[in-house]
Amino acid sequence: MARSHSIVLEGDGLRYRTASGQVLLDDVSVEAAEGDRLAIIGPNGAGKSTLLRLLSGMLMPASGTARLFGQDVRSMSPVERARSIAVVGQADQPDPRVPLLDYVGLGRIPHHGRRNRSDDRAIVLDALARTGLTPFAERTMGSLSGGERQRAQIARALAQEPRILFLDEPTNHLDPRARADLMRLVADLGLAVVAVLHDLHIAAEFATRIAVIDQGRLVACGTPDATLSRETVRNVFGIDLLRLPHPVEDRHLMVFDTSSTL
Repeated sequence: MARSHSIVLEGDGLRYRTASGQVLLDDVSVEAAEGDRLAIIGPNGAGKSTLLRLLSGMLMPASGTARLFGQDVRSMSPVERARSIAVVGQADQPDPRVPLLDYVGLGRIPHHGRRNRSDDRAIVLDALARTGLTPFAERTMGSLSGGERQRAQIARALAQEPRILFLDEPTNHLDPRARADLMRLVADLGLAVVAVLHDLHIAAEFATRIAVIDQGRLVACGTPDATLSRETVRNVFGIDLLRLPHPVEDRHLMVFDTSSTL
């Protein structure tokens, strides 16, 4: 079936090896259309974060091509990429002394000189409002909770005015409610999103498409229903997937059963 929106991101035959020659990704091809939410899932060490970094231009492939908006990412300058994409990584550690308003304002750096300062401020304030952080604007980053800091990182990314948002395990260290709230916020942004996720429940609810990576290879890629099959979940994660009728609502529940592995 043809995609209804234009393709904004493509990874074609991506391969990546370390300086020592270890192959971390081998012949992986994925794509995302405008408005897609692509979740990359797989076991620890499968190559998920490496794939995200290749797609966002943070790493260069040994072979294959990553394209953003039809342009080879290798031909784009860092500033060009920063004006089109935003990346929220695992290792982001904001200075705890920095006020939230200033931290979110860092997202405007790629656009310095293109707009006047009042426009920049309006964009930053809008990013705070969209992430529910306006009441905390004058507080320091160190005074925020873990969930608030995660939303602050999303707000900074929004201040870049990206067309694609890349998230590397954005729900780490968050409780179940905070995880769900954060991913609901991201889903409502209307952007193309590529997210590395560990929680299979979150991936199934959040994503419009899922890419399953195992030992550096693409196992499956498609809609959540097609990709999260019982066979794939069992083979890749070593757990069982059950689809059970909801006791009250007219839908099914996905249950990931780990009892056989305990």
